[in-house]
Amino acid sequence: MKFSGDTYDEARDGERLSRQARVVFEVMRDGMWRTLAEISHLTKEPEASISARLRDLRKERNGSYRVEREYLAGGIWQYRVLPPLPSDQEELFEVSE
Repeated sequence: MKFSGDTYDEARDGERLSRQARVVFEVMRDGMWRTLAEISHLTKEPEASISARLRDLRKERNGSYRVEREYLAGGIWQYRVLPPLPSDQEELFEVSE
């Protein structure tokens, strides 16, 4: 994965963020719905970091994965990661968020 941002430093952050991205992707690549707490339990990574890595997966430079979210209750969301659509195919329906 490629990372950027005002506070990003490759020497300091590159290895850690790459490792986080790998473990989050490995857990989520099956397309199952999971909350941040569930992903955190499986990966041993902080929920805020997981949320950031899920956002990274959406970026074109990181594969344009479809990261869908669904509201459960009490401020809790669940997420799933799906493969990107073929570049010549558009989504027919918007996913409710």
